Amino acid sequence: MAIVKADALYVQVANEMRASILSGAWAPGSQIPREEQLAAEYDVSRPTVRQAVASLRTEGLLDVFQGKGSFVRDRQAQGNVTMDQDITRSGTRYTTGATAWTAMEAPVTVQLRIDAQAAVLLEITEGEAAYMVECPLLHPDSGTRALHRMILPLERITGTPLAKNAAVTAAKAYAILATAHGDLQWRETVGARMPQPDERSSLRLGDGIPLLISQRLTLTQADQRPLILETTSLGAGGATFAYTLHATTKTRRSTPQPPN
Repeated sequence: MAIVKADALYVQVANEMRASILSGAWAPGSQIPREEQLAAEYDVSRPTVRQAVASLRTEGLLDVFQGKGSFVRDRQAQGNVTMDQDITRSGTRYTTGATAWTAMEAPVTVQLRIDAQAAVLLEITEGEAAYMVECPLLHPDSGTRALHRMILPLERITGTPLAKNAAVTAAKAYAILATAHGDLQWRETVGARMPQPDERSSLRLGDGIPLLISQRLTLTQADQRPLILETTSLGAGGATFAYTLHATTKTRRSTPQPPN
């Protein structure tokens, strides 16, 4: 590698590596040479290679997996992955918009005690019994993974079919709870944080990629009583949540006119 004094050494290494990626010499999805091999090839120190890799990871050209190595990111697959968050209703049937995503396996149900954060959102006492239903999702066109979780307090599902079998889709849970509690509505927030090691592994996220998380509450329309807490998590690299918003018209109360 020809040394250019005007540029930092790691920048020059990053330029050489970027050229290998953009030319196709390092194919999308392939593992690049290991740190010691790159240091020998470019005649630089391993810390310099580490800086160059970090720079290319920031650019979105590399994914780094702890204990496995660095891989060329498939930019076409990673870009423009959308999780549609719409909910539609036809009679007593509900449908969610995430039709492009498929369940990788059957939902798994675990009984647990509600923690402090969930208790606040669900307006229920911390430590109350609940079911957690977890289902990993896959976007077949890109290979992107997501994780969907529902927390259903036993107090809110007692007397419904969910008390015996909570391992259903969110749309099925909405239909069951609407039958028991009347019309429903939803409140949703979106945030981001760095993943835990198990989340990074199950979602196959490179180091430094944050999680994009939607948190949805299902509530009774009549008295705003929370029934379900859902979270959907996926890697934030090139992923978005999409919403269709509908304006609602409030019924005006007529003002009584004074008698003539």
